[in-house]
Amino acid sequence: MFSHLGKSRTPRHNLGLASLLSFVAGLVNVVGFFAVQKLTTNVTGHFAFFVDEVFKLNILNAFHIALFVFFFFFGAFFANFMVETYSRIRESETYVFPILTEALIIAVIAFTGNYLMKHDPDMIAYSLLFAMGMQNSLVTSISKSIVRTTHLTGLFTDMGIEFSQLFFYKDKIHKSKLLNSIGLRITIIVMFFVGGVTGGVLFEHFGIRSLILGSVILVGGLLYDFIKIRFLLLKRNA
Repeated sequence: MFSHLGKSRTPRHNLGLASLLSFVAGLVNVVGFFAVQKLTTNVTGHFAFFVDEVFKLNILNAFHIALFVFFFFFGAFFANFMVETYSRIRESETYVFPILTEALIIAVIAFTGNYLMKHDPDMIAYSLLFAMGMQNSLVTSISKSIVRTTHLTGLFTDMGIEFSQLFFYKDKIHKSKLLNSIGLRITIIVMFFVGGVTGGVLFEHFGIRSLILGSVILVGGLLYDFIKIRFLLLKRNA
């Protein structure tokens, strides 16, 4: 999922990536919102609140909300900066460190969240927005902009376009591509929903520590890739 790049990447790899990361995004979205009543996987809502505060001339509040947008942006910048830097050192492991960083951030918030909820709840929102900015940047880079996992607005737009195109593209090649793309987007939406429901159920029992599951899934995805590649290399050399 993470290690296949360029021409070696297939729709199956994108489907696995989409399933894994959209589940994590759905989980973070719900747990983050339940914990601090803030959107923690996208910035559209925050930008609307920012504009509202600017019009009201509440500059301090506007700056405070702008920080939510900035941390998402900075997460995307930081992830791609790491990718570009590490790709010049060891291309086959370009995405390992960024994914581990995201998993670490989510794990730290999971374990310190109860303290932060009482003393600095915005730090939870900043950290999760940074992590989701990282994830959106990484998944966009890995899949060559085919997969996005942290919010659904663009997905529903693209899916609406592709469903309409089914009425016009009748040849098998175009129709097959459209159906594969629609299937991918439906998978992302469903897994985001499943992740959100899972996050809601877990939050009732474990609170913000439910985020641990997100870290486990990210690290598990990396381990799966590592083991699978090593197995294929052993099989090839046998």
